[in-house]
Amino acid sequence: MNIPNSLTFIRFLLIPFFVYTYFYMAKGNIYAAMVFILSGVTDILDGYIARRYNQVTKIGTLLDPLADKLMILTVLTSLWIKGLIPFFIIAILMIKELAMIIGAGILYKKQRIAIPANNYGKAATLFFYVAVIFSIFEWPYANFLMIFALSLAILAFFIYAHEFYKRK
Repeated sequence: MNIPNSLTFIRFLLIPFFVYTYFYMAKGNIYAAMVFILSGVTDILDGYIARRYNQVTKIGTLLDPLADKLMILTVLTSLWIKGLIPFFIIAILMIKELAMIIGAGILYKKQRIAIPANNYGKAATLFFYVAVIFSIFEWPYANFLMIFALSLAILAFFIYAHEFYKRK
């Protein structure tokens, strides 16, 4: 277990902390936002360290986006439960993520290949982080940012699908 993979593991652990702070603490939106931002910082750090110090692993390439997607889906579900975003955002993103997980699993099992994140996927993640913070605090343009992030995620999906079929 290297440092980037350890940071990815920490992101998995932050998911229940987000839920707890958001729903069960006074001023939970502030603490939940801090947990969510910490998750984003660990994501940036693990990617930087992995590339900078040549610590990229196949398992890290698989688990890193999984940690990101589970955090995003958990946060979006929490926002929906509180009535801050429409359900269709979660439904579309969940279908997309399940398709990507299944496709990545098939490709990894057959060829031991993991397709790394593309720039559209990274941009979608960044915009989801911004949109989530806007939504948590109920700031203007939160829904616009959420739809924009979802659009980028869908574009990233089609690029991943193209790579999948090219390599399959």
